[in-house]
This record gives sequence, C-alpha cells and structure tokens, in this order.
Amino acid sequence: MTNGSILNNFIRYVSFNILGQMAYSCYTLADTFFVAASLGANGLTALNLAFPVFCIISGTGLMIGMGGGTRYSIVKSRGEDGAANQVFTHAVYMVVCFAALFVLSGIFFSGVFAKALGADHTVFAMIDTYLRILLLFSPAFLTNHLLQCFVRNDGRPSLSMAAMISGSVSNVVLDYIFIFPLGLGIFGAAFATGLAPVISIAVISPYLLRKKNQFHFVKSIPAASRLAEIVSSGIPPFVTEITSGVVMFLFNFIILRLAGNIGVAAFSIITVISLVVIAMYTGLSQGIQPIISANHGAGYAAGVKSLWKYAMVTAVLLSGIIYAVIFFGASQIAFVFNSEHDAVLQTFAVAGMRLYFLACPFIGFNIVTATYFTSTERPRLAQAISLLRGFFVLVPVAFLLSSVFGMTGVWCAYPLAECVVALIAIVFYRWAGARGRDGFSRGGKSAA
Repeated sequence: MTNGSILNNFIRYVSFNILGQMAYSCYTLADTFFVAASLGANGLTALNLAFPVFCIISGTGLMIGMGGGTRYSIVKSRGEDGAANQVFTHAVYMVVCFAALFVLSGIFFSGVFAKALGADHTVFAMIDTYLRILLLFSPAFLTNHLLQCFVRNDGRPSLSMAAMISGSVSNVVLDYIFIFPLGLGIFGAAFATGLAPVISIAVISPYLLRKKNQFHFVKSIPAASRLAEIVSSGIPPFVTEITSGVVMFLFNFIILRLAGNIGVAAFSIITVISLVVIAMYTGLSQGIQPIISANHGAGYAAGVKSLWKYAMVTAVLLSGIIYAVIFFGASQIAFVFNSEHDAVLQTFAVAGMRLYFLACPFIGFNIVTATYFTSTERPRLAQAISLLRGFFVLVPVAFLLSSVFGMTGVWCAYPLAECVVALIAIVFYRWAGARGRDGFSRGGKSAA
C-alpha cells in the first residue's frame, strides 16, 4: 500500500457511501413531504411520533451489518477465510431472530407502542397503521442492512451505493403514487417505505446469485463468543441510529408540554433535515470502516493514521457546508414542509434549525471517532462515546435547558450535549495514544 492508494480508496469508499446514505435518507424526506402535503400538521405529528420505532429497526440492522462487516473485514485481511464466513453466518442468525421479534411485535403490539409514544385520539390511528407496516417489513430492512454492509466490506462500495439509491428513488416514486393518485394516505407512505429495502435487495441479489461474493453462509452451531463480537462492534452504529429515536422521543415529550402538537410538527421538520445531515456523517464513517479495518487487520499503522486525518478534514468541511446551507436556507426549508402556511409552525422551525444544527461539527467528530475506535478493535471506547451521545449527556441537558429556557433550551440542548461528548472523545483519543494502544496496528508495520 502507498499513501496514494490509501487516499484513492478513501475517496472512492467515502464518496460512494455519502451519496448512498444521502439517498437512503430520502426515505424520510419523501414520507414527510408527501404526508405534509396530504395530511397537514397531524400527519407530520404522526410521522414524528412513530419514527423512533423506525430508528430501532434501522439501528438493529446497522448493529448486525456494521458489527459483522467490521469483524469480517478484520479477519479476512488476516487471511482467516473460515472465520470470515463464520462471522457472516452468525450475522444471518441474528437477522432471523430480530426479524421474528419485530414481526410479532407488529402483529400484536403496534397499538400499545402508539400509545407509549404519546399518540392522542387525533393521530392514534395513523401512528398505529404506520408502525404496523414498518414492523411487518422489518425482515427486509434488516436483510438490506446486512447485505449492504457485507458487500461494502467485500470491496464493492459502488454496488452498495447503487442498492441504496435504487431503494430510495423507488420510495419517492411509490410515495407519490400511493398517497396521491391512489389516495392511500399514511398506509401508502408506510407501504412505500417498506417496499424500498425489497428493491435494494433485488439490486444486490445478482452479485450473490452469480457467486461473485467472498462471504458465504456455512453450516455452523451458533457460538456465543462470535455473536458477542458482532454485537460489541455493532453497538456504536446501533446507538448512533437509536440516538435519533431517543432525541425524537425525548424532545417530543418535552415539546408537547411546551408547545403542543404544532411544536412537535415543527420539530418533525428539523428531524427530517437532521436525518439527512447525520446520513452524510454516517456515510463518511461507513466509508472509512472497511479500509481502516483492513489496514488495521493487516498491520499497516501509517495507513490507519492517514485515514483518520482524511476523515477529520472531510468532517470539518462537510460541517461548514451543511450549516451554511441550513442557516441561510432555514426559512425556505421550513416553507417546503409547511403546507398549511402556519405562521407559528414556520417561526418554531426556522429558529429551531439555526440553533439545533450548531451541533454539526461535533456530530461529525463523534460519529467518525466512534467508528475509528470500532474499526481498530477498541469497541469499549466507541461504545462509551455512543452511549454518552444517546443517553447519559443528552437526557439531563435536554431537561435542564428546556426547564430554564423553554423552546430555546430545547433547540440548544442537542449541540451542547454533542459538544460535551466531543470533548470527552478527545480525551479518549489522547488517553489511548498515550497508553500506546490506539489500535493503529498489529506489529507496527507501515503502509508507506
């Protein structure tokens, strides 16, 4: 390996994954835009209250896919082909088990979940319908995440991107058809979202059927140690995804008391934009994961260090561009989703976006750092960063600031929490380097 080849791989993997993740985030953009146009503020509220369940399903898929893909790439780079296939096989076992759990939950408990998420009589039916469809399609969501992650770690980032884009474009088209010409309302939005991963899987299938892939399912008795490795490596992306759901549930709870359904509708606009923003950082982190894991597994220290620097520079540049677009375009963005031209909704959304997305540089740093630690076999530090982001810092900060500053405090809670976690992540990084166990290599080889 050379510095030039490492940079080329970085550009190739990261660009494909950022584009793919941005397309994937169109799931929610399309749902929100079409539901807002057809069902108004109540439709936005229903989507926002239901979305934490989508985050749980997606987070579980990423935990299995990213966790399994990371372990696969590391052992594969060490020439352990048998162990690599064992990793894939155990990841498939996990998908089957979680898919069964989610489907049963959709059949029997969607109404219970709707009430727990805060649905009142005006939006209960819509939330119940949306949740039921999502949970019944969970096998497709989980399988899609699994295959995309393993294909990416199998050296085919372009195929992974093509699958994500195909699913997202189909979701937008089907959203329009189901909601407007067919008049299926919230059911149509959920059904279109559920069909999208099916189409993504269909795009990947020829690669598997022609046996071009290097990962294979093998007969194996489930081993607790192998399952634990996948979960350990997959917790950071799981928590990153779940954080969106936690933020949504927590902020919905707080905003409902401060500003009612109209406040939640405004937050749903911010949430949609947030998902696109986080998708860019997730694409960056997913892009660096296979090549950092491969360099680390092969023992190339300089390669890992170079990739870390490239990722940090990219995260800073992305953050500057993203925040500039949001700050100057906040009014226009809010207007697109404000189909009823509600002045209160518009005011809440514009002010909220400009404060909420001050978190951008800290989000990027935290997500990339967690992925870096996972990819270099430091999962506990990655888990700590992810858990601090999703729970232990965010929750108390949100309650404290909202009780003192009202809605302004709600919007400021997220950037403050991410800033605090970024400072802690810097300490982790320096601590790991000072101990000589920063995960750069096995044996201290150089890539140059």
